[in-house]
Amino acid sequence: MSSTGRQRRRGDTRQRIQDVALELFAEQGYEKTSLREIAERLDVTKAALYYHFKTKEDILTSIFDDLTRPIDELIAWGKEQPRTLETKRAILTRYSEILTDAAPLFRFMQENQATMRDLKTGESFKDRMLQLLDILSHDDPATPMTAQVRCFSALFTMHGGMFVLKGNDGDPEEKRKAILEVAIDLVTQAHNGT
Repeated sequence: MSSTGRQRRRGDTRQRIQDVALELFAEQGYEKTSLREIAERLDVTKAALYYHFKTKEDILTSIFDDLTRPIDELIAWGKEQPRTLETKRAILTRYSEILTDAAPLFRFMQENQATMRDLKTGESFKDRMLQLLDILSHDDPATPMTAQVRCFSALFTMHGGMFVLKGNDGDPEEKRKAILEVAIDLVTQAHNGT
């Protein structure tokens, strides 16, 4: 077997471990899930699991690294763009798609807030949100408080809307677009000073 084939297989196993761990963390909570349970759900030995990850925190960190990479790319892109309304709308649109792709991770974060506060991963996520907020806000330090609140509320709307509307009937894409529309309205008002 070629080294690429081995890497792909190893990558698939790593992904399976992440998926199962995130599923168990969401179902039972991070603290109540053991490596043994993850291995059992995967139908592998603990030794096979240890080959890829030594601790639950290693698994969680790898999940965050993989699922937040698009956020880091968005932040880097946003920092290079002019602070126009078009840029801000593009950031919110791309962020909406990222949230949709990372829904299991955000479900975990919502249901395990105490754990998130204790892990370094939670602090790095908070830093990402502050960077996004900075890009969405005006450069001027004299920006009115209402504009700052609208920008913060736009991000909160995207996160909160994802959870609140999750249980509602309806097309997921239609819900995503409605949440995005409200977030864009808030940032537009902030940008235009209305």
